[in-house]
Amino acid sequence: MQLDSLSWFPGHMTKTRRMITAELGNVDAVCEILDARIPMSSRNPDVDELTAGKPRLIVLNRVDQADPEMTKKWAAYFRSLGYAVIETDAKQGGVKQFSSAVRTLLRDKIASYEAKGQIGRVLRVMVLGIPNVGKSTFINKVSGRKSAKAEDRPGVTRTKQWVPVDKTLELLDTPGILWPKFEDSGVGVRLAFTGAIRDEVVDIEELAMRLMDYLGKNYPKAIEERYKLTVAEEDDGYALLEKAGRKRGFLISGGEVDTERMSRILLDEFRGGKLGRFTLELPPEGESA
Repeated sequence: MQLDSLSWFPGHMTKTRRMITAELGNVDAVCEILDARIPMSSRNPDVDELTAGKPRLIVLNRVDQADPEMTKKWAAYFRSLGYAVIETDAKQGGVKQFSSAVRTLLRDKIASYEAKGQIGRVLRVMVLGIPNVGKSTFINKVSGRKSAKAEDRPGVTRTKQWVPVDKTLELLDTPGILWPKFEDSGVGVRLAFTGAIRDEVVDIEELAMRLMDYLGKNYPKAIEERYKLTVAEEDDGYALLEKAGRKRGFLISGGEVDTERMSRILLDEFRGGKLGRFTLELPPEGESA
């Protein structure tokens, strides 16, 4: 499938939308997990409408793979919209602040419950996020258990799951949800870079070429250090992909570079944080990367 016309909306995502609407009355707040490398592209634009009126907590996840200065700017941006914000790396840590952040966000509601004699009432938080954003891993870390199924591929969670954190806090894990069609083709490309869209539905070489082109223009040192090559001003993504493949010895008959193999290596290393820490887009007051 061509990246510029990417459309991705499996049937289970329609079911998820209905489930979110049905369960909204049963929760006190909504927590949205975003990828700190692509905070805007990893936001489902339908979530604001679907969860209107509920207190919101934004979790900028995978901050260990994002540009630290840009993460600060994104956190400030979301706070300016009235959201509570925490930064996490769900695989390593940073989730301990979650419970206190939820209680701070809901302090007025907690006070209201206590005024009615409902001291210690269980707070329920719906956790939303696009596929492969690290939502289930985050929930497992927060709850200290393996209740939420987590795998490093999109679309694993298919049903809702209530996960207790402690005696007064429960999380509703929901399936990852994307939206019918990306109005901005760049959003689909950035989602594909991070693995939120399955590699099977995109042209892997075109995707890697675009990523290499972006990194070559914006983070040339990272490419040079990782693949032991020199980034020339005239090099486009394909030229850099060939250079990297040649350095790695990925050659096929006739001495040609196996660019498909190099494409998969590039994407794996980018997603695994082996190339460095990058943020691929800026808050709205700046220009998109």
